[in-house]
Amino acid sequence: MSLLSFFRKNEFFYSDEKEKIIQAIRSAEERTSGEVRIYIESRCRYVDPLHRAEEIFWGLKMEQTKDLNAVLVYVALKDRQFAIYADKGIHEKVGTEFWQKEVDKMKEHFKAERYADAIEHVVKDIGEALHTHFPYQRDTDKNELPDDIVFGN
Repeated sequence: MSLLSFFRKNEFFYSDEKEKIIQAIRSAEERTSGEVRIYIESRCRYVDPLHRAEEIFWGLKMEQTKDLNAVLVYVALKDRQFAIYADKGIHEKVGTEFWQKEVDKMKEHFKAERYADAIEHVVKDIGEALHTHFPYQRDTDKNELPDDIVFGN
C-alpha cells in the first residue's frame, strides 16, 4: 500500500488502524501515570520537526500533567518527518538518545510502508519507559489527557 493511499478523503488511516493506535495508547497508559498523545499532519511547516512537536505539545497543554511525564509523538506523513517531544519529568529519566532511537525505529517502519505499525510500536516502547519511571499508582493515577489521535492539516 503506498503512502498516497492514506490521503483519501482527508483520512490518514483506516478505522481499524486508528483503533490499533488508540488501543496501544490505552495499553501503555494502563501501566503508568504518564500520558502519550499522537499528532499527525500531512506536512511539517518547520525545518526541524522537533520544533513543530514542541509547538504542538504546548498548544495541547501537555505540560500540565502532574508529574511532567507527557510524551507527544509527532508525524508529518507526506514529508516523512517525525519527532518525539517529552516533558521534563520523563525526558530527564531517559534522555535524548532514547527518543532518537524511537524516531529511527519509526523511520524504518515507514520505509516498509507500515505506518500504523510504526506508531503502535513507538507507543509501546514509550509506555515501557513511562512504566519504568512512572509506574501506575491505583490511588492517585487518573487519565489526564485524551487518548485519541489528533489530526492536523
